[in-house]
Amino acid sequence: MADEPTVFVVDDDDQARKSVCALVRSMGFPVESFASAEEFLVAYVEPRPGCLVTDYRLRGMNGLELREELVRRQLPLPFIVLTGYARTPLTVRAMQLGAVTLLDKPYSEDDLWEAIRKSLAEDASRRERQLRQREARDRLDTLTGGERQVLDMLIDGKPNKQIASELGVSVRTVENRRHEIFNKMGTPSLSELFRLAADANAAD
Repeated sequence: MADEPTVFVVDDDDQARKSVCALVRSMGFPVESFASAEEFLVAYVEPRPGCLVTDYRLRGMNGLELREELVRRQLPLPFIVLTGYARTPLTVRAMQLGAVTLLDKPYSEDDLWEAIRKSLAEDASRRERQLRQREARDRLDTLTGGERQVLDMLIDGKPNKQIASELGVSVRTVENRRHEIFNKMGTPSLSELFRLAADANAAD
């Protein structure tokens, strides 16, 4: 299934790649493997649920350069770096790029297992958040110009009377617009309304 989380494994060492794939399959997750970063980039052309397990040293583009290219292409994917050449600058750079973890080879299968689970949970959480933000953006787009003005002033903490005065309309008009805002945004409270508005702005 297209929405099923997949673990993408990139390693130019056949045995190392097969070992990671075997572990992933034992966890019950689909896995796709690639012998190079370039090969992976040919296949991964649109966002898909899952995570990336990549060796640092690869022929051609290395694992961190692969991450940088995914960021450039706006293809976010939690990633785990495996390396037999761990150095402090490498670890620091991996963390700066958002790596879930960097594991030294030979790594503990339990450590990699846990890192994969954490990566998949992080990816699922991010996708859920993005979906919520898009839904909030869609609701916000249904507001009229006048309703959006009232919403912005409500977010600023202004009471109905002040809003009416600043917009040059009656308090009843503000109350009616406020009622429509709550209906269209599908929320019963101001606090929930403010959260939805923040989600909508985050989706921009």
